[in-house]
Amino acid sequence: MTDRISNTFNSTVGGAKQTIGETIGNNNLAASGAQQKAQADAAQKAADAKTHAEGVGHKVQGEIQQNVGSLTGNTSMEARGHANEVRGDLERKV
Repeated sequence: MTDRISNTFNSTVGGAKQTIGETIGNNNLAASGAQQKAQADAAQKAADAKTHAEGVGHKVQGEIQQNVGSLTGNTSMEARGHANEVRGDLERKV
């Protein structure tokens, strides 16, 4: 979550620097701001992709745990599987 906050902050600050630079005619400030914003946006997309992939893994793990727990009568494993599946669903939606 801290990466998301950091990326959002850097994207916002970069965009502001770009706008101010363009407004006052300072090309260096505008370029610096554009670069900061682009880096933050790319970092956020990478973080989102990683979280999505982790979510897929947790969902699959949960489905397996549920099935094995159901077949073996292990209700604890079945419950853990359900929890992992829900966790995976949530991670994929973030």
